[in-house]
Amino acid sequence: MLGNIDIAALWGKITDWCGGVFWTENTLYQIAIIAISFGISVIITHSINKRLGDLIEKANMPIQAKRVSNNLRRLIQPFIALVLIFLATQIASSTLLDMEVGLTTAIAKLLLAWIVIRMALQFVDNRFARNFFAFSILATAALSVFGILDETSAALDSVGINLGESRLSLLAVIKSIFLLFSLLYMAIFVSTFAERKVMQVKGIKRSSQVLITKIIRITLIVFALLIGVTSAGIDLSLFAVFGGAVGLGIGFGLQKGISNLFSGMLLLMDKSIVPGDVLEMEGGTFGWVRHMGARYTEVVTRDNKSFLIPNEDFITQRVVNWSHGGDPLIRVEVTFGVDYKHNPHEINAMAVEAATKADERICENPAPVCHFAEFGDSSLNFKLRFWIKDAEKGMTNIRGSVMLALWDAFEENNIKIPYPHREVLITEQKKAS
Repeated sequence: MLGNIDIAALWGKITDWCGGVFWTENTLYQIAIIAISFGISVIITHSINKRLGDLIEKANMPIQAKRVSNNLRRLIQPFIALVLIFLATQIASSTLLDMEVGLTTAIAKLLLAWIVIRMALQFVDNRFARNFFAFSILATAALSVFGILDETSAALDSVGINLGESRLSLLAVIKSIFLLFSLLYMAIFVSTFAERKVMQVKGIKRSSQVLITKIIRITLIVFALLIGVTSAGIDLSLFAVFGGAVGLGIGFGLQKGISNLFSGMLLLMDKSIVPGDVLEMEGGTFGWVRHMGARYTEVVTRDNKSFLIPNEDFITQRVVNWSHGGDPLIRVEVTFGVDYKHNPHEINAMAVEAATKADERICENPAPVCHFAEFGDSSLNFKLRFWIKDAEKGMTNIRGSVMLALWDAFEENNIKIPYPHREVLITEQKKAS
């Protein structure tokens, strides 16, 4: 098949076309104007760019404003190039020179489009999304400026596959990708804005706020997906051909993710766990809930470690919620023993007094109580119980404060804490004669 192609004739046609379009005197002049304009703009920008950067860094403005200013600073070079090309184009197209300026006019339009696009997209925080929108719009503008947008669209539309009675073209796929990306970003942006507003409403409980924001985000993303696919001209019935297999694969792959998502929503709806609650997990994790996300719940411990626990674990495992029910009172127990020679009535009174004065976190009402628990092997055993309202500030530290207060009281009153004694008898066996 390649043997039937005349390489020399084909190369001749290509060189003739390039020579007729590019290697003309008029085109070379325009290329020189563009190159010189860009060269001058680079030199000018290099001389002032660092000074502007230092001024922006020293300026007393918010971080967001500095970010926008630095992004706009990058547009100085194309703006200077645009001004120089525009002035040179006006001079070249005047009656004095009467040159063809189609190429320089097209480049000037593209530079102007690039500047306008970059300025308009400054509100987009995500860098990848900002660049995606900028280059997509610029590519469309370039095709329109050079007058080949319709031809390109027709060529992309001619490439496609037939699925039953419907047809899926390359143009429809590109449109759907752009629309899906745009609508998904808008959905996330609007849901984030709505989340901030909902969180500022003081009349709604924290759990209800989180639940509302999750429902808003999921609803907007689903609508964005549906609108993006249908607006691109893709018939949803096309996906029925392979939708079953894909859906089965996605179902197995996202089984845990979907389970965690709905587990988090169930927790918020029944209000068993809400942000701010103090939790104790089966594995010994103790801390308070800082954030409840779609996949996990963040529990921060006393040593400032963040445990990202899947929402499903709160449904399937046993969890102690120290804050559930609205009543912050938590009872703490300390066990101890004293020698048999001491009066248990005096020990009870002494322990209650020590606990009352141990720490200001201990509640006066209900007051601490001490119970004589049992006659131990070597000691009289007691249980000292007291109440606190701020379990999130720690349990070990409050127990330690009470035990130190007991120690001081026992030392002051000469109360002995016994410890077991063991006698070890060593016998020698006589060797057999």
